[in-house]
Amino acid sequence: MSKQPQQDEGLIAGILRALVPALIIALVIRTMLFQAVSIPSGSMQPTLLIGDDLMVSKFIYGYSRYSLPFGPPLFSGRAFPALPQRGDIIVFRSPTDETADLIKRTIGLPGDRIEVKGGLVHINGTPVRRERIADFVGDNPCQPVPGSGVIARVPRWREALPNGVSYDTIECPVTASDPDPDNTPVYQVPAEHFFMMGDNRHRSLDSRFLHDVGYVPFENLIGRAQVVFFSVAEGDSAWRVWRWPWSVRWSRLGTFVR
Repeated sequence: MSKQPQQDEGLIAGILRALVPALIIALVIRTMLFQAVSIPSGSMQPTLLIGDDLMVSKFIYGYSRYSLPFGPPLFSGRAFPALPQRGDIIVFRSPTDETADLIKRTIGLPGDRIEVKGGLVHINGTPVRRERIADFVGDNPCQPVPGSGVIARVPRWREALPNGVSYDTIECPVTASDPDPDNTPVYQVPAEHFFMMGDNRHRSLDSRFLHDVGYVPFENLIGRAQVVFFSVAEGDSAWRVWRWPWSVRWSRLGTFVR
């Protein structure tokens, strides 16, 4: 009798013994610790750019069904909950689309009153402090389709939230067909919910639009964006390795998200 079938079976068994633990470890890391997220749109410019790849901490707010791949309805609420801080950039499952993960900045906490007047965010009746700084210059963050290579100059502001977190926002031109993002009603954030906004204020579908996103339940939070581990220029792809010397944004690698 030939020993070849036995050798083949032994080889397959050895591969499985090595592969199964590796898959289990990867699943644990993906479920409990970290998740990689790619930025496909300009709603968080200038903080996050199209083509950025982020590492997201999943344990920081505790765990919900959305911590698991595909978000199976195995349980409700959160285990080991910890509330986000104002200003955190969070990946969350869309409250209106179970298939979509979004990334925005936390502006309103449970019980807050949020209003935008003349482009200025008000939290509980107090305007958020902001100052005009140098224009954003780069790939046009106002175009509907990314990757055209058009360089644009866009007004930029630095905001400072009540807890001291500061960040930059930009303001693209508003078309007549757009809802007015600079003047909104007062939003009363419900208990166990959060109010999220993009840093690209005129190109972000966020909590200001109640039918599209609205208030984000605590349960829907997936994790906080921590660091940019890879980044390629708009319109390019990471798999095009031969273009890395020109397409990779080397200065963004390893930068912390805030």
